[in-house]
Amino acid sequence: MHNFGYPLASTLRNRLKRWAAWSTLALATTTPSIGAGLPPQATPQVPGYFRMQLGTFDVTALYDGHVGIDPALLSGAGKRTVDAALATAFLARSEPVQTAVNAYLVRTDAHLILVDTGTAKLFGDHLGYLMENLRAAGHAPEDVDTILLTHLHPDHAGGLLTAIGNMAFPNAQVFVPKADADYWLSPTAEAASPKDKQALFSMSRNAVAPYRASGKLTVFAPGQVLREGVRAVPAPGHTPGHTAYLFSSDEQNLLVWGDIIHNAAVQFPHPQVAIEFDWDQPRAIASRRALLSQATSGKWWIAGAHLPFPGVGRIQAGKDKAYRWVPTEYRPVHEQP
Repeated sequence: MHNFGYPLASTLRNRLKRWAAWSTLALATTTPSIGAGLPPQATPQVPGYFRMQLGTFDVTALYDGHVGIDPALLSGAGKRTVDAALATAFLARSEPVQTAVNAYLVRTDAHLILVDTGTAKLFGDHLGYLMENLRAAGHAPEDVDTILLTHLHPDHAGGLLTAIGNMAFPNAQVFVPKADADYWLSPTAEAASPKDKQALFSMSRNAVAPYRASGKLTVFAPGQVLREGVRAVPAPGHTPGHTAYLFSSDEQNLLVWGDIIHNAAVQFPHPQVAIEFDWDQPRAIASRRALLSQATSGKWWIAGAHLPFPGVGRIQAGKDKAYRWVPTEYRPVHEQP
């Protein structure tokens, strides 16, 4: 009988170790590493624009960048309610919610209209990409003949200027709601505001200054005709003159509604939730409820400045005055939705 005791086991172990070492060396010298021979990985994201057709109008969503909004800025519902709504979108209160900043370019039958202009670089390098994406979409800033501002907050009006303070859109007439102009361009209102908010006034004033000096600033009142195919829809509360714009073509409607919603995960199911940035929270809530109801009953398309890019979709009514956001699908532009 053979003895399979320790000496033989030890010899076997040594041979196995030598074989493993040889195999490792052979593999290292004969097998390419994973990914070897592939082209370098491209890291930039695709250009931030999205197109859709609205009757005979062409609509292009333009991505300016993003900001992080602390859920603690939301009020009007209990912490558990807000946290549960965030959780349904895989978000948490412990981190700022990534919030897009969008603008919308609409080619009507007679005009090239830009609704809001983004932020430029007023708040850092994570914003200010509207001009880059406008060009990527095939347009030059000189092509824009009309700019409609939903309000004068710097993430909507800051992009009016170049880096050296000139008009970024030299051929555009800029339209501002009267109540917003009366407030944000007023030295009296600025002096009466809290110190930490006074910088917003100077940003607003600087943004429109060269257009005003060139006769390219129009301050309009509710009901005033702006351009054919577009109607101003007053939606005060977020700012004194906050305004949405309803574009209509071939019985299709798109409401570009500015800052009616800041946090889609929370404010669609809970429209009673306001945000600290609202100038008059009860009025902002009333405007949100009114537009949600109108958009739902009219089956309007919605374009939102702070909805996840491209920020275009429709709204469904739910139970207990709740709503659900239904984003648009990607499709060739010529295919009607």
